This record gives sequence, C-alpha cells and structure tokens, in this order.
Amino acid sequence: MPKPRQIRSASSDRSKGTEKPRKREAAEGFQRYTGWRSLLNPLWCYHGFRVAVLALTCFGVIMVFSSSSVDMVSQGASPWRQALSQGVYCVIGLVMAFIAMHVRCPIYRRLGIAGMGFSMVLQALTLTPLGITQYGNTGWIGIPGVFTLQPAEVMKCALCIWLPSAMIAARKRYEREGVKAYLAPGIVYFVCLGLVMLGKDMGTGMIIVAIGIVAFLIGGFPLKWLLAGMAVVGAAAAAFVISSPNRLNRVLAAYTACTGSDAQDVCYQSIHARYAIASGGLLGVGIGNSREKWNYLPAAHNDFIFAIICEETGFIGGALVILLFVVIGWCLIAMALQIRDRYASMVLICIAAWLVGQGLVNIAVVVGLLPVMGVPMPFVSAGGSSLIMCLAAAGAAVSMMREHPQVKAERVKA
Repeated sequence: MPKPRQIRSASSDRSKGTEKPRKREAAEGFQRYTGWRSLLNPLWCYHGFRVAVLALTCFGVIMVFSSSSVDMVSQGASPWRQALSQGVYCVIGLVMAFIAMHVRCPIYRRLGIAGMGFSMVLQALTLTPLGITQYGNTGWIGIPGVFTLQPAEVMKCALCIWLPSAMIAARKRYEREGVKAYLAPGIVYFVCLGLVMLGKDMGTGMIIVAIGIVAFLIGGFPLKWLLAGMAVVGAAAAAFVISSPNRLNRVLAAYTACTGSDAQDVCYQSIHARYAIASGGLLGVGIGNSREKWNYLPAAHNDFIFAIICEETGFIGGALVILLFVVIGWCLIAMALQIRDRYASMVLICIAAWLVGQGLVNIAVVVGLLPVMGVPMPFVSAGGSSLIMCLAAAGAAVSMMREHPQVKAERVKA
C-alpha cells in the first residue's frame, strides 16, 4: 500500500514541476508588454479591435438615423426608414462576421481564388443591363426599388483574402522565373481595377489601388517594377480626370478658390460640409440638432456623414471617430507583425489598408483635403453593401488574429 502512494506523490510532483515553468513562461511573456509596449499586447489588440469595430458600427446606426430622418420625411417616408434599413444591414453584417471569424485561416487560403472569381463576375454585371448608375457612377447592380448591390465592396474583401496567397506563391517562384512569377496575379489585379474604372468610380478605384500597392509591396514584388506600375496607374488616373470636365472641375475646386457660381455648383457640397464642421465647435450642437441635414448637405447620411458627426458631436466626437480608426489600424498592424503565419499577417495588413485607408480618404474628402468622390466611411455610412462587407472583413481579421499563440491560449483557457 505505501508504494502506490509514492507513485501518486511522484506523479503529482512531476505535474507541479511542469506547471511552474509554464506559469513562469506565461508571466515572462506578459511582462514583455509593460509601459508603452502594452500597446503591442496581442490580447489587448485582439479585444481592442473587436470593441472598436462594434463601437463604430453602433454609433453609425445612431448617426444614420440622425442624419437621414429629415431627408426621409421630405420623401414622404418614415423618419426611421433609413435607420431601420441600416439596423437590418448591421445584423446581417454581424452574422457574417460571426461566421467569418470561425472560418480557419487555411480555408480562406484555399477558397480565395473562388471568391476572387465570384467578385469579378459580379463587378462585370455592372456593365450589363443589370447595372445601375448613381451619382454618375455605374457601380451597382440590382432592380431599382427592390434591391441594389455594390460589387466593388465584395471585390475589396476578395482582394484582401486572395492577393496575399497569390503573392506568397509568386515569391516562391521568383528566384526561378524572375518577375514573370508575378504576371498572373498582376493581370487579375489590373482586370479588377479596370472593371471598377469602367464604371467611372474613381473613389473605389483609389481604395483598390491602395490595397494592391500594399499587397505587392509586402509580397516581395521588385520595388523598381512597383514604382513603374504606380507611375502608369498615376498617368492613367490623370487621363481619367482630364477626360471628364465634371471630374476635372471637382479636382480644381478642391485646390483652388471657388467663384460665386462654383459655390452653387461644383463647390456646393464641400462648402456645406465645412459649414457643418465649423458649426459643431468643440462639443457640437447635440445629436439630432444638425442644420445642414435639412436638405442643405447632399449625401449627409452616407459619404458626408462625418460632417454631420462633427456638427452634432463637435470636435470631440470627430476626434473619437478618428481615434477608433487609429485603434483598428494599430491593432491590425501590431498583430500582423507578431503572427508567424505569413498569409495571415499579409491579410491583416491588406484589410488595414482597406478599412483605415478608406476611412481616412472619406474624412479627407469631407474636410476638403481631397476632391469630392463617392467613398463611404467604413462601419458608419449608410449602405448595406459597404457595412456588410466591412463587418465580414473584420470577422476574417479576427480569424487571422487567432493564429497568434497567446490568443489561441486564451481561447483554450476560456
């Protein structure tokens, strides 16, 4: 009888001996993130990203109601109509985000090419009779009055999922094939960009260019060829602007003084956006009390919602929105730099270029740093396609973050 007790005692000693190094290793790992390094803590970034996305989404529903209620009433509809639609899109997007965050990283890598092909087919449909033109851009498909879909939003997400795997595969062949290894992904990418630009959507084209530059840069594409490609794209963009008097006038209006006639024409939207921002002051006029939403500022509930945010919540509210985008970008990049899986890391950086880049472009347009173009604010602006795909991308980003060992350990413990 004494012998079994000795065996149990020895086994318990061994288990205690193994637990101590694990605890000590975990404690040492946590101590690495003290002081300013706590900003790099993977667990804080993992949870901070989700909180920032959810905060922007909920705040967006509130601001869509506030900025659209007057417009809805003027159309003879319920003041809640746009807000209820946004709420439905929000629920759909959160469901998609929940599904996306439970899809494993290898599955995204395998299905990326299928998603890319599907998005290209959808975007090509905008050039058929199914295409719908709004604000001078043919970037929607659907049945007017029934449903509309903006395929470019699907394409942004597909590019962020597929391009990293294509770049990794090309990088492996680069030493053997040279720059030709990048030919196939380059052709697919430029076809995507061309399909968007055929719809005359310069704002969306700018975001897709940003995603492409980031993906090719971190994917090992030779810098001299990347700079040459950027020069070609820049020249094509200049020709695209010059070919349309309307687009050229909008660019000139952003960087030159507006005349009296321009103030009622090409400068009208940007001028009233600045009126809204100036009216807000430090603390704003209060949610629901905007003056510019009374049919003075066009697109107040989508592309120019940031102006209404600044008017109703002031400099403080606008700064908090910018801070949330900074948190999203910081968390995505910080996690990307710490994850060993190269594919997951590249996907996170591409999603950061999309979400944060588009948010900053939207803000730059509203404050007058960029010409007026149709770029919605991610998670905030009214619109089903943008909100649903942004939330789906956020879910995919959470899935990639779960490749980090500390995040995996926390989820196992939970």
